[in-house]
Amino acid sequence: MPRQLGELEDAVMTRVWQWNRPVTVREVLEDLQQERSIAYTTVMTVMDNLHQKGWVRREVDGRAYRYTAVSTRAAYAAALMNEAWSRSDNPAAALVAFFGMMSAEQREALRDAMRIVLPTLPEDGEQSDGEGPEVAGEGRAEGPGEGAEAVGETGPDAGR
Repeated sequence: MPRQLGELEDAVMTRVWQWNRPVTVREVLEDLQQERSIAYTTVMTVMDNLHQKGWVRREVDGRAYRYTAVSTRAAYAAALMNEAWSRSDNPAAALVAFFGMMSAEQREALRDAMRIVLPTLPEDGEQSDGEGPEVAGEGRAEGPGEGAEAVGETGPDAGR
């Protein structure tokens, strides 16, 4: 399971994810400098660390590297949620508390996601017979590198 990214790692990965293309240290540096004073070597070190941790892959382009994200921000967020949930001594209570913190928009997004995962999920107000469809991998959420390749994603721990 991945650990949460540090503040600067997250700022760098945000750009890599948003741009969704191979990026150079210089490009990330110039964008970060619009918000803060930061040195080229600092960004280079962070990107090298992200490469070592498996968050980005890199290819040589002249005298520099171009970095590409290994997985999506959604896969990263899902892995963090799964890790936090799996550490709970009472997973059901943790989910109830989590759902209680959600906004109406987040609950609707959850309903939409459940309809994708469980296409026969009853609509609001409908009764369920309690017997849902069999779902591959049911009972454990898959994080990056754990079945995500089925949707074309690999995680930071791929190949480890």
